[in-house]
Amino acid sequence: MEQPLSPRESGQFVAERSRDVFVDEDGVKKLAEMLYGLKDEEVFTASGWKKMNQLAPPPDTDAAINWVFVTDTMNFSFWPDREEEQCEVIYKGNTYRGYMSLCAAITRALDEGVPITDPAYFSQISEEELGRVLRSDSATPMPMLKERHQALTEAGRVLMQHGGSFRNFISHGKNDAEKMMQYIVDNIPSYRDEATYEGKKISFYKRAQILVADFWGIMEARQEGNIPNLDFLTMFADYRVPQALVYLGALRYSDALMEALKKGELLSSGERREVEIRGCSIWCVERIKSCLWDLVQEKEGKTCNINSALIDFYLWPYAKQHHKEMAHIPIHHTRCIYY
Repeated sequence: MEQPLSPRESGQFVAERSRDVFVDEDGVKKLAEMLYGLKDEEVFTASGWKKMNQLAPPPDTDAAINWVFVTDTMNFSFWPDREEEQCEVIYKGNTYRGYMSLCAAITRALDEGVPITDPAYFSQISEEELGRVLRSDSATPMPMLKERHQALTEAGRVLMQHGGSFRNFISHGKNDAEKMMQYIVDNIPSYRDEATYEGKKISFYKRAQILVADFWGIMEARQEGNIPNLDFLTMFADYRVPQALVYLGALRYSDALMEALKKGELLSSGERREVEIRGCSIWCVERIKSCLWDLVQEKEGKTCNINSALIDFYLWPYAKQHHKEMAHIPIHHTRCIYY
């Protein structure tokens, strides 16, 4: 069976053939210069993990490691059919939407005594029970409950075959980012984020890469050592970061694609334009990283340790924080389990 190109190889393959999405090298350089001025900020260190994951259990607990697995396994498709109809979870007086509504729901369940981070429990959880865990505090329910239930129970059964914990499971990745990602993809079907483009099998592996990056972040927060080969990871191709890249001038959409997105046209998973948005976003961040590394070498005479995952960790919150200024740039909508 043909093995797909890696996410990085896929990004380059798509970017070199794309018809509706383009990497703008001038914009890439400007964004790299902007990041150069921010490179010593906490967001570009693994120590920022807890700050970005305030709803997670304390990182020094085993529950935190399985919490990461549970949230990342169900981390897909939060956008509402109508902007005013959002799934909302209220936790400790704060209202959370999008991905954060999932995090809040999982932590709320733990507070209520539901062992939602225990693979022995979530491998057998019923759809009805998961619905109670993920219940919304607004009139709009969490999207795709059936698909989240299937992904979670399937992944839970895999963990039960690996000693009943994510820590045991991921140890088969030999503490190497590439091997970890591949082990996840090989063993858990819902993480196989692949497509065919111009006759070539390609991959994005957004959730698998995020899972590795989150595991790295939590291990750093626990001061339990480094994970080699993190530069293998690319950005995590979703719908929020491409919007930021277009807004910041590093990525450009054709007029036809921009018009289709502004009209609210849904893109199906794996269709050409959707693949081009995700693939070109990956390659765009690779080019930004390369320019940033060159800047650090040129100005300071040393190597740069900021990888593509850390650039994504900056761009995703940036997109959330600047959503009003970016409102004129549409995000693409694809209802699927991959992002």
